[in-house]
Amino acid sequence: MIFQIKLFQLSVFAIVIAALVAGCSTPLTRGTGYRSGGSGGAPSAYSSPIASFSAVSWQALPGWQEDDLSQAWPAWLKSCDALRKRSGELNWRQACAQASNVSSRDTPAMRRYFESYFQVYEIRNSSGGDSGLITGYYEPVMNGSLNRTSIYNVPLYGYPNAWKKSKPNPGPTRADLIGSGILKGSEIAWVQDLVAAAFMQIQGSGKIRLEDGRVIRLRFAGTNDQPFKSFAQWLLDRKEITRSEATMQGISQWAKRNPKCVNEMLNANPRFVFFKELPSNVDADLGPIGALGVPLTGERSIAIDLQAMPPGAPVFLSTTKPLSSQPLQKLVMAQDTGKAIVGGVRADYYWGSGDAAGEMAGRMKQNGKMWLLLPR
Repeated sequence: MIFQIKLFQLSVFAIVIAALVAGCSTPLTRGTGYRSGGSGGAPSAYSSPIASFSAVSWQALPGWQEDDLSQAWPAWLKSCDALRKRSGELNWRQACAQASNVSSRDTPAMRRYFESYFQVYEIRNSSGGDSGLITGYYEPVMNGSLNRTSIYNVPLYGYPNAWKKSKPNPGPTRADLIGSGILKGSEIAWVQDLVAAAFMQIQGSGKIRLEDGRVIRLRFAGTNDQPFKSFAQWLLDRKEITRSEATMQGISQWAKRNPKCVNEMLNANPRFVFFKELPSNVDADLGPIGALGVPLTGERSIAIDLQAMPPGAPVFLSTTKPLSSQPLQKLVMAQDTGKAIVGGVRADYYWGSGDAAGEMAGRMKQNGKMWLLLPR
């Protein structure tokens, strides 16, 4: 994110709760490539205005030998689905063609494949630092209804019909938009929790589990073109919460204690996100579509700054799990992007769908290092 603006996907809290990305994505465009500012071997055909790259050995990757690559392999094959269609200096097609010769059940062969066909590059920020912020995002799953009921009375909106031919730029703020009547008739689904609905807007996509057991999937459809402002920061500025409480969970708990103040908090963010329903033939078990145009894989997809590295590329990530020192060292794929994801060593880690993923994503704000894998 995660949007495209994902035209599609996910956004994050900009300051304290950057871990909540989501609508993360902007339309993919061809980047300028990547060039190292250091003396180590670097991908000389490419340059980046915000990152430098130095070639290192596979032994430099902490946890590389311990990572279960069979969990990353499906995500890499999804990247290849998109990369085969791309032209450019990087030889993705050959690397992806060789992947078809590797069994999905042969983990040692996967490790040999990456070590044979890719060179590892340590990523550094333009400042020279080799560490950066790693946040998390997820796909919300909520119970809901296609019709308003006494339980499900919080609407999720599609793009307003009145704006499909002529749209103001920027549109009204969240507060003005809700009071304007413009949204009437654009309801896609109804959910129970106003704050959870706001978090789904921040993530940029989600699933609604209907009362008959069916699941519909919503994805990003547009915004009112207002800037994003963190309502976590709004709460912090008013000393309503502490920094340790500036998480998705902490904000939800504050809202339950202060129900009369929830709309005031949410209106601190003037941005409003609209959704559209994915076709019913889309597999509900697949992850949301990232900016690369392929489904995201839980704990194996990340959102990155497109100025820093090529979309779809394998990246080795070394960080820690939320609120702990337990290592999180994995091969992941750069399959998403987001407006709040800025910098060379900067990633938003996609935890997956549902409450458990949300618990991890909502608390994740770790330091980490990253290594880019480019085809030889």
